Amino acid sequence: MTPLPVFVLLSLVCFCKSDDRLTPAKPLNAGDKLVSSGGVFALGFFTPANSTADSYIGIWYNKIPERTYVWVANRDNPIKNGSSGKLVVSSNSDLVLSDSQGHTLWTTTNNFTSATTGTAAILLDPGNLVIRLPNGTGIWQSFHYPTDTALPDMVLPLSTNDGILRRLVAWRGPDDPASSDYSMGGDSSSDLQVVIWNGTRPYWRRSAWDGSLVSALYQSITGFIVTETIVDRGGELYMTFTVSEGSPSMRMMLDYKGTFKFLVWNSNSSSWEAFIEHPSPICERYAYCGPFGYCDATETVPKCNCLSGFEPDGVNFSKGCRRKEDLKCGKDNNFSTLRGMKTPDKFLYVKNRSFDQCTEECSRNCSCSAYAYANLKNERAYANLKNGSGDADQSRCLIWLGGLVDTGKFHDGGGENLYLRLASSTVDKESNVLKIILPIVAGLLILASICLVWICKSRGKRRIKEIKNKHTRQHLQNSKLNELENESIDLPYICFEDIVTAIDNFSDYKMLGKGGFGKVYKGLLEGGGKEVAVKRLSKSSGQGADEFRNEVVLIAKLQHRNLVRLLGYCTHEDEKLSIYEYLPNKSLDAFLFDATRNSVLDWLTRFKVIKGIARGLLYLHQDSRLTIIHRDLKASNILLDAEMNPKISDFWYGKDI
Repeated sequence: MTPLPVFVLLSLVCFCKSDDRLTPAKPLNAGDKLVSSGGVFALGFFTPANSTADSYIGIWYNKIPERTYVWVANRDNPIKNGSSGKLVVSSNSDLVLSDSQGHTLWTTTNNFTSATTGTAAILLDPGNLVIRLPNGTGIWQSFHYPTDTALPDMVLPLSTNDGILRRLVAWRGPDDPASSDYSMGGDSSSDLQVVIWNGTRPYWRRSAWDGSLVSALYQSITGFIVTETIVDRGGELYMTFTVSEGSPSMRMMLDYKGTFKFLVWNSNSSSWEAFIEHPSPICERYAYCGPFGYCDATETVPKCNCLSGFEPDGVNFSKGCRRKEDLKCGKDNNFSTLRGMKTPDKFLYVKNRSFDQCTEECSRNCSCSAYAYANLKNERAYANLKNGSGDADQSRCLIWLGGLVDTGKFHDGGGENLYLRLASSTVDKESNVLKIILPIVAGLLILASICLVWICKSRGKRRIKEIKNKHTRQHLQNSKLNELENESIDLPYICFEDIVTAIDNFSDYKMLGKGGFGKVYKGLLEGGGKEVAVKRLSKSSGQGADEFRNEVVLIAKLQHRNLVRLLGYCTHEDEKLSIYEYLPNKSLDAFLFDATRNSVLDWLTRFKVIKGIARGLLYLHQDSRLTIIHRDLKASNILLDAEMNPKISDFWYGKDI
């Protein structure tokens, strides 16, 4: 009878050691680990691969086969020479790590003067280790003391009232958790930018914050959206990032080479894949192109160029660029507008100025080389409202005195306007060139238009009609329609009789609406009881065949949760029908412009709709198999499902580029 109690006892021990919390009565010993309640993260002792016998206490992904550490407590004071360690909750409500000789290697500093019964250290599913008092009050958390990794919803302070900035600090090597010289965080000289440091020297810098609530929006390799935000909490700025619902594991890290990355776990390849890296290319490195030079990411191969009105100062950009014509103080100077720019470093921040006042700030200072302006009123309104802060700065005026360093030009429509001060004669020369070129181009265009009109008229109306009819017949019989007949696309053909039954033989009471190419009906398909919207192309429409081809072929290749989904199609004699998912809340304009229904659109719902539209457009414009530019985006073309998720429609009328 002895084996049974021993087995039960061992089972209970294993169960306890996989708990999610530590208490004063239950320390963590070598070989034990904590596992968050959902099994997402684990905390325990580890020895890095290919390293010495030194060991550490850290947090890693529990369900990912490739051991990935996101936090290390004693990174700069490891447990030496194979000694065993112990992590305890002390009588002062601190976490204390000690070795087998009783030497303290790492501790939190809560400094409670008396023991607090019921205090526990708990590992949460987001990857945060917290110390909580019995009443649930949190007194310490690992998210406030990051190592090299930031996880979703972790906040990284860019500026604080006490002046203490916590940074991500890279590992010293791939298997060495010790702190390296590379760190990333807020700039103590300016709370508007994020910098990667190599020791005390900047290695890479992000453009100064322009006040937007959403500072960056990325789409990962797996198609999920990552939203990076800057939050203003009573004058303190924090950076954080969130991921869309259902996303795989994602993390932001600074690697041992000083590269900032966004990574996503690809379960198919069982590996981490980077979808954002900085600095990349090499000219993104801090001040790489020298004073008045900039890293031009619009080039096929990004390279250094000189700002307008400047030329290289030597054979390369080691010395940057010099003015083609010096400024003369007291003389009239003009400002050249450079669009889509990364703003330079070393700026003077002037608050609460209008655009004209910002221009005047620079104009009256002979040392001013450039300025940039942003109106923060709209961008920060929600952040101020949400966090209850008082009157915020309504504008951001940046002034540069002397040389401009670490400037760039974005290729993706990002950046902002930089107003560069140039001698009047330099601007006049550029204007004179335009005055010569523009009339010549305009004259050629007018001449070409006249020739085209003459050719069209000479062929006569009869010929135009023949071409138009032939064009229509070709679209009806072209290869893409043959794809439909041969069922070579992954889209079901739905029987005409089933559609007629579903919409009661095209009854008017089933009609949802009508447009230039036909009518739309609501129906219920047999077999699945699924509500659908059936679009019937008008037989008299000269564009019907073309639109039918675009809809079926394009939408079969474009599938995204924020695009209206095509469920099937049907051709029967002269009938051409396309079947879509039915969206009960109809279009966005029905809410925006209706005083009664408008109340449904609270801020969270509006933000949800905005993000959904952004996802759909990003897919159409960049990440789909075809690149489609939606040329008619409006509220009536944004449809809403039962949960107010937006879906873009009518994108098949867009242009394939």
